[in-house]
Amino acid sequence: MAEPDRLIPVWRPVPDGISIAVKVQPKARRAGVQGTMQSADGPRLRVGVSEAAEDGKANKAACAILARAFGVSSGAVTVVIGASNREKVIHVAGDPEILAAKIVAL
Repeated sequence: MAEPDRLIPVWRPVPDGISIAVKVQPKARRAGVQGTMQSADGPRLRVGVSEAAEDGKANKAACAILARAFGVSSGAVTVVIGASNREKVIHVAGDPEILAAKIVAL
C-alpha cells in the first residue's frame, strides 16, 4: 500500500526537466534522500546533508545528492525557490520522462 504522502507527487514535469519540492535537513546524521514528508504546502522529498546551512553549503550538498540520485551532472541541478529556506524547489534538467522514472524509484 502506498504511503499517503506518495499519492500527491513531490515533483512536476517542466519543459526542460522536472521541479521537485524538497526539504533539506542541514547537519543531518545521515546524508542522502530520506523519503517523503508532509509539509504545510504539501508533500516534499526529504534530503539530509551533513553540511551546515551557511554560505550555500547545504544547498550545494543537496544539489550534489540529487545529481547522483538522478545520474546527471551537478550543473543540471539548481535551487530555483527557497535558497535561504529549508523548504525549496529544485530543478533537475534533462528529459522529464526519464527523470520521472528515476524519482519514482527513489
